[in-house]
Amino acid sequence: MKVCVLGAGAWGTALAIHLAKNTPVTLWARDTNHLSGMKKSRSNPKYLGDFEFPDLLTLQSDFSEAVLNCDFVLSTIPTSGFRNALIKLKKIKKNIPFIWANKGLERTSAKLPFEIVVDEFATGQEVTRSWGVLAGPSFAAELVRGLPTAVTLATNNEELTKKIAPQFHHNNMRAYISNDIAGVSVGGALKNVIAIAAGISDGMGFGNNARAALITRGLNEIKNFGVKIGSNAETFSGLSGMGDLVLTCTGDYSRNHEVGKRLAKGELLKDILAGLGHVAEGVYTAKEVVERANLLKLEMPITNEVNNVIAHKKNPKDAILDLIRRPIKEEL
Repeated sequence: MKVCVLGAGAWGTALAIHLAKNTPVTLWARDTNHLSGMKKSRSNPKYLGDFEFPDLLTLQSDFSEAVLNCDFVLSTIPTSGFRNALIKLKKIKKNIPFIWANKGLERTSAKLPFEIVVDEFATGQEVTRSWGVLAGPSFAAELVRGLPTAVTLATNNEELTKKIAPQFHHNNMRAYISNDIAGVSVGGALKNVIAIAAGISDGMGFGNNARAALITRGLNEIKNFGVKIGSNAETFSGLSGMGDLVLTCTGDYSRNHEVGKRLAKGELLKDILAGLGHVAEGVYTAKEVVERANLLKLEMPITNEVNNVIAHKKNPKDAILDLIRRPIKEEL
């Protein structure tokens, strides 16, 4: 089986390296200068250090060439560019299954990746196509170092799952399967906002108790949102829900947690983002989640306060303290 990975950031490269240990992989990158550098070094120093590419990994800048030469596509393109990638994929007259591993909500529509997919590949627009989502607690830097990693693969086609899951399930990665595409997508998107809140709390020195409370109540917000749009509640107890949330709120490689910590120390958001060198999806997701929550008539106080800090420049300490001061309520 041949795989095309779209997007040569840290996560896309790490997944391409992992997959290429067992099967031919084409890694597509839009930036030709970046691609040229990777070809020379046989690594991705810009995003992932000097981890050497396996022999089965090739590089390509031509989108059509990359996609036509594969059995399934794995997209790691940021959600802001996901729709454009799907439109390009749709123009290629070949019914190629695709999986996405990007997270977040589209800035212009506040839609999750699976909703963008439905927009572009709805029944009646073209032949029925198979797709799915890959998510779970996974840092690129640990996967590429050979450290144990577990993920969830959810698809709309049982046969596709049987074919694709083994491509991930080898060496240091364990794959679980699901059919809850919506739930797996929600968990991966909304956890980034809660991670910013946890980072603010840690940056303020509020301690382990506060972080644990934010993670627990944050998971409740994520689950309520997911159930409201048709997800299974049980999904949020799994890798793509609780697992991904805990990692992103506590892990040293978490960009969203880092954003929160630096906001707590008084740094300007534009300076933080300029220095990261990677996308911190939670920064752009918070506003969209708040808008969706209002439409769904959902209370999401942690997400609201993160948005207040990011969009309305509320003092981070006041945001956390206002969460504590909320009226007493039953824990649900």
